[in-house]
Amino acid sequence: MQIQGQAALVTGGGSGLGEATARALARLGAKVTVLDMNREHAERVAKEIGGLAIPVDVTSGDGMQAAIAQAAAAHGPARILMQIAGIGTAKRIVGKDGNPAPLEDFIKVVNVNLVGTYNAARLFAAACAKLEPMEDGERGAMVFTASVAAFDGQVGQQAYSASKGGVVGMTLPMARDLAQHGIRVCTIAPGLFATPLMKTLPEPVQQSLAASIPFPSRLGKPEEFADLACHIVTNGHLNGEVIRLDGALRMAPR
Repeated sequence: MQIQGQAALVTGGGSGLGEATARALARLGAKVTVLDMNREHAERVAKEIGGLAIPVDVTSGDGMQAAIAQAAAAHGPARILMQIAGIGTAKRIVGKDGNPAPLEDFIKVVNVNLVGTYNAARLFAAACAKLEPMEDGERGAMVFTASVAAFDGQVGQQAYSASKGGVVGMTLPMARDLAQHGIRVCTIAPGLFATPLMKTLPEPVQQSLAASIPFPSRLGKPEEFADLACHIVTNGHLNGEVIRLDGALRMAPR
């Protein structure tokens, strides 16, 4: 699929990997809708790239349905979904005080990262399936965001790893499910990236994390994530695949 002229939805587009992806899509000529919980961030990015900002919670069925409809009214029906919204937390299952981790913390992470991804996907796919097919019968493409933690999560990452592992696990069956509609599904599993969240850590900690990456021994650039996400859209034979983007990193237990 050529990105030029297509309508694209980017969840979590107000910062970090999502912002970089929204900017990359706009540079390639897409009509981009920035979807984010943070209205201020979404509006800033949308204004700078000439896109549309819609504040929305990806876990809300009604909210996402309305956002997709609003984006379609402004840009036409979307054929590209970049599902990048997500949250992270680290908490040992048994704390230092001997108490179990709060169940609501686990539920929140899984709800945003896994249920939110499925929610956006199901609504996008239903709308996309109604569009006329393009070359090779393709109607659309979705790119999800997992994490290397889906494969080698660290101490305290049970909720995060489970949620991202769920995204990995549903990639292939969803691609198979949507094959009849000409909608491709792929997932990127990024390693350690220089996102705003990462930059809140002390510089020595950032340097230590970067040094743990075999090559290149630096934090990933959000633009590198965005480049891969856009390539997946344009490469019609990429489907049902999970791609690690991590400089050959394998996370240590802690």
